Amino acid sequence: MTMWSSAMSASKCLILTVPDPSRAPMKYSKTQFHKSLLRWYDEDARDLPWRRTDDPYCIWLSEIMMQQTRIEQGTPYYERFLERFPDLHSLAAATEEEVLKQWEGLGYYSRARNLHRTAQILVEQYDAVFPENPEVLQLLPGIGKYTAGAIASIAFGVPVSVLDGNIKRVLARLQAVEESIDKPAVDKRLWELATVVLNRRRPGDHNQAMMELGARICVPRNPLCASCPVRKHCRAFSKNLQDRLPLRTPKKAIPHHEMVVAAIVHKGCYLIVKRPSEGFLGGLWEFPGDRIKKAESHEEALRRLGKEMLTLTIRPGGLIAVVRHAYTHFKVTLNVYRCRTQKSDVLSTSHTDSQWVKAEDFEDYPFPTGHRKFLHLL
Repeated sequence: MTMWSSAMSASKCLILTVPDPSRAPMKYSKTQFHKSLLRWYDEDARDLPWRRTDDPYCIWLSEIMMQQTRIEQGTPYYERFLERFPDLHSLAAATEEEVLKQWEGLGYYSRARNLHRTAQILVEQYDAVFPENPEVLQLLPGIGKYTAGAIASIAFGVPVSVLDGNIKRVLARLQAVEESIDKPAVDKRLWELATVVLNRRRPGDHNQAMMELGARICVPRNPLCASCPVRKHCRAFSKNLQDRLPLRTPKKAIPHHEMVVAAIVHKGCYLIVKRPSEGFLGGLWEFPGDRIKKAESHEEALRRLGKEMLTLTIRPGGLIAVVRHAYTHFKVTLNVYRCRTQKSDVLSTSHTDSQWVKAEDFEDYPFPTGHRKFLHLL
């Protein structure tokens, strides 16, 4: 009997109903699932730094930082960030620019700004104590349903489920869900299923075990079913559907933007401008740039951005670099030109600040990754 078969007497497919977690047959089969899953987790889980503590600050930081970030890439950032800001008080007391500098290179910079604002709120309004209630946690900037559940279950042992991309994939295969998991209705039902299968005695370990399973075994392509501790409970495996599931809604083509970037030199210094705190790449410094309009040459685009964006007359010079960079929803090609100007007075219409800085001082400012790729050429 699989862990789901007892629920099938009431419905052909669990995903179509809200299961009753109190039914005795389900409770017994869940016990077998929990034993297999947690035995594997206890013996084989990766030794990650945030798993060595129950400090909610460290757990919160890891959950925010590892969103949209691979563990291998994010772990060094986590350790450096924690060394610079070891607690809520130090993070709350920092400037936004200091926080962004520590975050530099991770992308999705709204995460860093929300992290900073939440630290300030917790210090000012909560006496630097994290709320244990996941509903209260969701009132804080940057903390959604998943992150609130992760903090509450891992740091405080609150029996609340979580659903991230890894767990969604695991549940979709366990239940052999043959609908797109990108549909809101399916997402809602997977949340319900995550609550049904939750181990309420060890909720934090259970949630981390499910994430670990999705990250290392139940991977998107060619899942390692032979190594899976719960494959006997998996309907997709029993039906040989594991390579086809989960189903996803096809993504739209990612647009590409061609841009010019002006590395403007005046008296040995380069002009950099600061983006508004709110919005895309908020709070970061960059070299002035803009999209190239249709039928516009690179030189024409550079002169236009000087007049319209900076109220500055610039003389385009030689090409320094061509940088290709991908964001989540679009790709860019940055055509970087060395430019000159006769005056230093700048009135930017789309930035909150501007500075003339020497090349050796670039390290003092947080730049987007796309711009960091050509800094060494200056």
